[in-house]
Amino acid sequence: MNDKLFDSEAKVMQIIWQKGAVSAKEISLIAAEQIGWNKNTTYTVIKKLEAKGFIRREDPGFICTPLVSQAQMQKAEVSSLLKKVFSGSRKALFSALLEDESLSEDELDELRRLIDRR
Repeated sequence: MNDKLFDSEAKVMQIIWQKGAVSAKEISLIAAEQIGWNKNTTYTVIKKLEAKGFIRREDPGFICTPLVSQAQMQKAEVSSLLKKVFSGSRKALFSALLEDESLSEDELDELRRLIDRR
């Protein structure tokens, strides 16, 4: 997956990931309510997502289905961030994440369990 999601595309993908197979019309209604977009803006973003291969749009009803999972996209985005901002250093990434973030004991325990499982 070489293409990146722009912020507008990520907003539409969030809707599609939440709904699964969903009509372009329903996406536009949700985007209007949640983001304040008009129908044309939403349809333009849907077309871009389809051209990039992130979704499939099928008739009847212009049903949009994700071709990339949210987990796949998260991995790709983290990998890109890791390379671009942290020179590939996972330690630097985690240090930056933990430095300014106050975590509960439960969250810290969960992070320790994740590290121990590796």
